[in-house]
Amino acid sequence: MEFTEAYKQTGSYAFSPNARFLAVAVDYRLVIRDVLSLKVVQLFSCLDKITYIEWAPDSEYILCGLYKKPMIQAWSLTQPEWTCKIDEGPAGVAYARWSPDSRHILTTSDFQLRLTVWSLVNTACIHVQWPKHGSKGVSFTKDGKFAAICTRRDCKDYVNLLSCHTWEIMGVFAVDTLDLADVQWSADDSAIVIWDSPLEYKVLIYSPDGRCLAKYQAYESGLGVKSVSWSPCSQFLAVGSYDQMLRVLNHLTWKVFAEFVHPSAVRGPCCAAIFKEVDEQLDMSELSLGDDFVQYSSDNASEAHIQVRYNVLEVPINLPSQKPPADKPNPKQGISLMSWSSDSQYICTRNDSIPTVLWIWDINHLELAAILVQKDPIRAAAWDPTCPRLVLCTGSSHIYMWTPSGAYCINVPLPQFAVIDLKWNSDGSCLFLKDKESFCCASPEILQESSDYSSDD
Repeated sequence: MEFTEAYKQTGSYAFSPNARFLAVAVDYRLVIRDVLSLKVVQLFSCLDKITYIEWAPDSEYILCGLYKKPMIQAWSLTQPEWTCKIDEGPAGVAYARWSPDSRHILTTSDFQLRLTVWSLVNTACIHVQWPKHGSKGVSFTKDGKFAAICTRRDCKDYVNLLSCHTWEIMGVFAVDTLDLADVQWSADDSAIVIWDSPLEYKVLIYSPDGRCLAKYQAYESGLGVKSVSWSPCSQFLAVGSYDQMLRVLNHLTWKVFAEFVHPSAVRGPCCAAIFKEVDEQLDMSELSLGDDFVQYSSDNASEAHIQVRYNVLEVPINLPSQKPPADKPNPKQGISLMSWSSDSQYICTRNDSIPTVLWIWDINHLELAAILVQKDPIRAAAWDPTCPRLVLCTGSSHIYMWTPSGAYCINVPLPQFAVIDLKWNSDGSCLFLKDKESFCCASPEILQESSDYSSDD
């Protein structure tokens, strides 16, 4: 894997949907780079520090959220002289997003007073009163024709279906939730999933015309749903819960066909490969080294002499777990990190009470495929959009890769670079690695599949 040099960043970043450009915020400047060369192709100056970046689906426009101001600025990549500024005045701006046609911007005001659809074509605007959430509660169909917008009035939750062509309300239906958490269209646009707040375990599947297709409740007492995700093929719906279990529903009967537990002690029989990150002390005493290298290595002893690799373990094994305090809200337990592979065959999860462990499940065989035991809590994990390859980071100077043929530890060859976040380009050609104040990009090799597990560094 090849790495670029480090470049400055101060927060938000985003790849363009066409995979050609990378947008990075540097204080109040928006820097647009070419993905292949990382050369700057455009530089825009905003009126305040940039807190959020989002590309339009056609990759021609990009918006910047200046939430401290608060306002939105939008720029055109093909017409650098064109600019747009959206200011809601006293209502404020809590969040902004693009519409699927790339010609409208949806903003949510502070305190969820209203959601406004702003047209970039004729400067018209349309209001939807009382949106349920700021950044959540809005979902578009994959074909870009309809939007589901959650609202709340008279102490009841509703879903409004809007046409993304005319922005007229096509239908409104009430949903059976106490406090709606979020909404998601399936990838084939045939169903809408809605789930309740953690205080009430409730997952509801609706048809686009408002009919309730299914209602799922795993248990009644205790905190409920923590994460929900459709598989890319739309055939499976994964539900992660506070009871530290992952449940998968099928799209035919909407019944649970798989329940995956995340225990702190793994016992046999277990066909999963278990990889544990360990330090490897390098013995450099017998090497003939120059004075310059000896001076450098003494200044960077912790980095120069210690590498990491994976050991393959056998069951039984006890995993490092932590019990959340019972007297504090939002306990760190349950399935919060959950991500499907692009072919829907694998799904990775993290149980927050065992934060250093990543679980990888094989949906085709309904079994645990692998367990990755890290030294530090897992910060982020992302699947290659072109093949079953998973990359994760833990805030260290390494990234970690898993494929069906093995797991690997890869050192990032940049001084004082700790990977706290990562993201794939849409075509899988580039991997963005984020440090606290800088970033670099990595070019992964084409995946060569084999049946042997490896733990090479």
